[in-house]
Amino acid sequence: MRDVVLIGLGVICVAAAFGWARSARYRRRFLTNIGGEADQVDDPAYVLAQSAFRKEVHSSLLYTTLAIAAFLTAASDNPNVAIVFALAAIPALISVNWSRGAVREARLSRQRFFLEKRAEEALEQDDFAPKAWAARLAPDSLPDVTGFDVGRAYEAGSGLMAGDFFDVYRVGHKRLAAVIGDVRGHGIESSITAFQAKYLLRVFLRQFRDPAQALEELNQQMSEMDRGEEFISMIVVVFDTEAGTIRYASAGHPAGWLWHARELQPLRATGPLLMLDPGAAYFSKEVPLQIDDFVLLYTDGLAEARNGAELFGEERIAMAIRKDPGAPPEIMAKGLLEEARDFADGLIDDDVAVLAVRRS
Repeated sequence: MRDVVLIGLGVICVAAAFGWARSARYRRRFLTNIGGEADQVDDPAYVLAQSAFRKEVHSSLLYTTLAIAAFLTAASDNPNVAIVFALAAIPALISVNWSRGAVREARLSRQRFFLEKRAEEALEQDDFAPKAWAARLAPDSLPDVTGFDVGRAYEAGSGLMAGDFFDVYRVGHKRLAAVIGDVRGHGIESSITAFQAKYLLRVFLRQFRDPAQALEELNQQMSEMDRGEEFISMIVVVFDTEAGTIRYASAGHPAGWLWHARELQPLRATGPLLMLDPGAAYFSKEVPLQIDDFVLLYTDGLAEARNGAELFGEERIAMAIRKDPGAPPEIMAKGLLEEARDFADGLIDDDVAVLAVRRS
């Protein structure tokens, strides 16, 4: 019985020694990869890797010694042969020597954990910033507005920060403004410009009943900021339920679409891009407003979704609206984005914003 137990112990120790030896071999390769020059002795990554290698070498030696002792004891009838187990003192003495640096290594391991955790938190903050900006420029939900149904869709492109924005808000007791815009540029500066334009326009639309006047004032103010190569395309639509009209002005923005009297008509630009010329002139157009009239606005990322050299284009947008002009605005906006995504095989590089507003 004793021999069976010892042989079983030896087999288990051999398996353990083999496992630790393989692991130590890979640790050694890693140490070779990161180098062992003198200037890396205090490098936490190197110290911790070396510590792990030593521990696994120690474990392999210990289990090898125990396996040898177990097999020799099982093969011999001499009770004094058990002294072979004293060989285990050799790896034990080695570990005593290595353990002098164990506290330092443990501290390094703890410090590295917290450094990595802080780095991860910093990366999460960096990732959160673009999302926070996008939530201000293109919010996930829009306020309920009595007498109107509103829908939106938004998809961020491959850039770090968003430049597309939209807004829906009352500018009077009987007047509702719908705005969508796009800052041509890249990075945080374009996102800041979009933020400023969006909220400055709120002020100007309350000062001026005519959206063209509001655009002229916005253009003058934004041009004074001297943002270099940045410029803004924007379309502003004001629904006036008291006057029974829709009045719009567009600063070089892709054509919006108006469904009125069972016909679809484009809302094309009525002035140049903002921030190109501080003295640029804009004008408004006005059409009657009826129940079930709706406006669909979008940024150029929708029309410019690509399938090879072919663009999704205005005509496909118009066709999608004509297919079901009675669809709820939310379904219409999200459906258009989905069609553009399918057209581009799921890959749209630019930001895309879609806004639909229906008089109910």
